[in-house]
Amino acid sequence: EANREYGIKPVPFEVAGRYESSVINSYFNILVKYGDQHVVLGFDDLIDVRRRGDGRIDVRLNNLEYDLTKSIKKVVYGFQSLGDVFAKVNKPLTLTAIISQGSLPGPLAKMPGNISQVARELVKESDGKLKFVMVDPGREPGKLPALKKRFGIEPMKTVFFANDTFYLYLYLTTGKQNQRIYLTADMSKGEIKKEIAAVLKRSSAGFLKTIGIWTPPQRQPRMAMMGRQPRAQYQMIQQTLMANYNLEKIDLGQGRVPGDVDVLLLIAPQNLTNMERFAIDQYLMKGRAVVALAGNYLLDLSPYSRVLQVKKVKNGLADLLSSYGIKVGQSLVLDKQNEPFPIPVTRNLGGLQVQEIRMLDYPFFVDVRGNGMDKDSPIVANLPAVTMNWVSPLTIDPAKSKGRKVVRLLTSSPDSWLRSSTNIQPDLQRYPQEGFAPGRKMKRELLAVSEQGVFNSYFADRPDPRQVEREKEIKAAAAAKSAKGKAASRQQKTVNLPLGPVIKKSPAAARLVVVGSSEFIDDIVLQISRSTSHDRFLNNMSFVQNSVDWAVEDEDLLAIRSRGSQSRLLIPLTRQQEIFWEWLNYAAALLALVLVSLYGGLRRRKEKPMALDPQA
Repeated sequence: EANREYGIKPVPFEVAGRYESSVINSYFNILVKYGDQHVVLGFDDLIDVRRRGDGRIDVRLNNLEYDLTKSIKKVVYGFQSLGDVFAKVNKPLTLTAIISQGSLPGPLAKMPGNISQVARELVKESDGKLKFVMVDPGREPGKLPALKKRFGIEPMKTVFFANDTFYLYLYLTTGKQNQRIYLTADMSKGEIKKEIAAVLKRSSAGFLKTIGIWTPPQRQPRMAMMGRQPRAQYQMIQQTLMANYNLEKIDLGQGRVPGDVDVLLLIAPQNLTNMERFAIDQYLMKGRAVVALAGNYLLDLSPYSRVLQVKKVKNGLADLLSSYGIKVGQSLVLDKQNEPFPIPVTRNLGGLQVQEIRMLDYPFFVDVRGNGMDKDSPIVANLPAVTMNWVSPLTIDPAKSKGRKVVRLLTSSPDSWLRSSTNIQPDLQRYPQEGFAPGRKMKRELLAVSEQGVFNSYFADRPDPRQVEREKEIKAAAAAKSAKGKAASRQQKTVNLPLGPVIKKSPAAARLVVVGSSEFIDDIVLQISRSTSHDRFLNNMSFVQNSVDWAVEDEDLLAIRSRGSQSRLLIPLTRQQEIFWEWLNYAAALLALVLVSLYGGLRRRKEKPMALDPQA
């Protein structure tokens, strides 16, 4: 039953002794079930395996309290019968299986029967709302072109270099939206049903909170013509958030945020139109929550560049946030208290230029510790540290923020300064200590802030972007009227639909979190941090999770998450302090050696001579 209903399978482990080795199958799972919902925690969720430098392995439990609490909340909030799900879906539902049954590999031979059985059960539960269609391209080749055009499918290969191909696709169509259900060879009927049910629940109004996330669209670089894929960005944080929330990609181009979105997460907003800014502004004016990771600089990884550099953000949220009383500076913060960074350094060895990677202090990686956090805020109360990478300073306008609760979440150390240059490559020849020219004015800088209260709309005294777009459409319709009278007339009626009023002031429930950087959760930055300082990158992830939890007023998991899941860091030391403690250790060891020698000498002196036998 555990395998069939919940997909729980044994995990093989190789056990090696001095004279033999063997493989054992072990179960190590925790099942949390409520109603039709269940969560299975396995090895990957419960333990953390790390390899030491000497080759040995450390195995420890993850934050078990948080994993269990998170799973319980997820099954409770996500509970609803499939009948309720079907009742809430008001669009046509079609489950389409595209399977070439005659050419399936052996391990997949049972898959068509399992899918058909699960589909029949779902059709029955839906009371006729779900339609199931199975197509075999081998028997009905005439339907293949239409399927390729509709779903974008391609034949799969049994082996990478083999010529034998097959089709095994499962899609759920809700209205006009096609969502793929990913299948694997070891899936049981219970697992197939769970995957289909998950897609169904994402199509309906569920109980789980929904995060509307906006990320920069991926653009194909020039190297894409040579087969190079664009680099993935912000995928790790999205996968982390999906463990607790429904994640929905948001298109702001229509001037509105969907009503089922509980919090709007903006990551590296750039190249925004007025219509998109209007959508963000009006969402906040409705008393909702916005989390904006909106620095003024982004990492520029050009394939032709050999140095580190950043680029300025164009058409971002600076003006919108400034109207709310939060100004994002046009500079970057550097701090003597920072996280090291692997940097390529060129050495001259007898006229030969050799490049090597060295771990150097990097002032652009601002290391924020407890004295730079507002410990009264649940967002950072239990975080030991957060690293802000290439962060812009924030400034609060007291007049515009009057009446709101303002919390300075993160600030840099007193030994920090500002720099406006986009060249972030250290110059170790001119500045061997920090790699950059020291700042003239050292002071703390605000890096992240949260505000709650009444906000005034950015568009309260500006033209309505919807009306501007409408006027463009009216002109286009008028120009087309002479060529297509009836069509233009119908278009004119659509254009003249009344617009809703602009909300000029938000209720007091509105919440806003602004962070002066988005690069601190970039996948490349997190991977670098993970390789150099193990689990320290989890602090950055938890900071974003906590911000989202606070925004949706789901604060009960904040304290639990921060216990045991982050890297507990040592207090940062200056170079003079490091030298002091180093020589103190040497002196203590030398003093201990002297004391042991003196003690041994004194004991030898106190020993009485051995009495000799007089008869000998």
